[in-house]
Amino acid sequence: MQNRTNPERAMRVWLRLIRLEARMQAAVSERLRMVGVSIPQCDVLTTLSEQEGVNQQELAKRLYVTKGNISGLLDRLEAAGFVERRSLASDRRQYSIHLTEAGRAMAERAIAAQHNGLETTLGRLDEAELDTLEAQLLRLRDIMREQEAPQTARAGGT
Repeated sequence: MQNRTNPERAMRVWLRLIRLEARMQAAVSERLRMVGVSIPQCDVLTTLSEQEGVNQQELAKRLYVTKGNISGLLDRLEAAGFVERRSLASDRRQYSIHLTEAGRAMAERAIAAQHNGLETTLGRLDEAELDTLEAQLLRLRDIMREQEAPQTARAGGT
């Protein structure tokens, strides 16, 4: 496929996208810090608010993190009183993860903080602008997936 874009312009747009992502991460981090959790902790709490009772391996898979990372996160969330690990009757070596009442309340506060942030950012775009942005993001996602596919095939084939 022939490259139809100006490489310098593509680089400028790429850098703007990277910088915007960094600003968005910083803003999200600050909003969540104000309610008392980090981004990874919020991810765990909100994921569990959608479905409790999963084991650590399933939770790690859903969050695209390693089992080691999820273990440390759960240790901190458990110490804060937001989650509890329950032994599975079928296998005492495994645990199901559940929110406590405090954890459910924290998940709700974190979600509310995120909604507030969305209202002041993406919420300022009209429907047509959101449609255009979403279409472009999906297009870029698909291009990235195409780039990843050959690498995945090579890695699996070796």
